[in-house]
Amino acid sequence: MEIKIVTRKVNIYIKKHLLEAKWRKTVKLFELDIKYPSLETELLEPKEEMIYSFRIDKKYRAMFMIKNNVAYVFRITNHYK
Repeated sequence: MEIKIVTRKVNIYIKKHLLEAKWRKTVKLFELDIKYPSLETELLEPKEEMIYSFRIDKKYRAMFMIKNNVAYVFRITNHYK
């Protein structure tokens, strides 16, 4: 599945938090298999919103929606804040 970043803020967040290398590695894994174990991809609550997340590392997660077999990433979050 292809990944596209929806907002400029996502790119800024990735650079600000020095996640570029981890992001590239995660995208490769995601594009190979959305359910790759280390990604811990999950459907978030409320499930009817159809918002998913996957792990970039232990601290950061990417939130996305799927449309026409493309994952649109709209936010990176600090999972523990």
